[in-house]
Amino acid sequence: MYTPPFTISAEAINKIAEISGLIERYAIRLEQKDALHLRKANRIRTIHSSLAIEGNKLTEDEVRDIINGKNVVAPIREIQEVKNAIKTYEMYPHLDAFKEEDLLKAHAQMMEAIIDNPGRYFVMFGYMIFGLEKSSQFIRN
Repeated sequence: MYTPPFTISAEAINKIAEISGLIERYAIRLEQKDALHLRKANRIRTIHSSLAIEGNKLTEDEVRDIINGKNVVAPIREIQEVKNAIKTYEMYPHLDAFKEEDLLKAHAQMMEAIIDNPGRYFVMFGYMIFGLEKSSQFIRN
């Protein structure tokens, strides 16, 4: 049987464990950055596609620019729709999909500073924030 020309000390084992722990923390940190990037990309796509269904003509890149605080040359109404959707999206963790009061809060945020056709977003923000199955109980004809 082969005998290595060294011995493994308790200090060496502790150093190996410390290095392994640091590598694991580094890997977790990298994953969190990716997860944050993916959540942001998903939010951009969700807002863009939800508003596009309702006739907003801004591109995904323009929505991304608005979210990032950049200036976008577009109709004021369409920019306002994106800003309202961003604020409504940020309200999500504080809303209960089964409370009519919360649904109305989200609707009010979606409609902030939008004058014509106020009923246009009644269903759309339910898809975006709560998912259709949760918001459908509040949809009225």
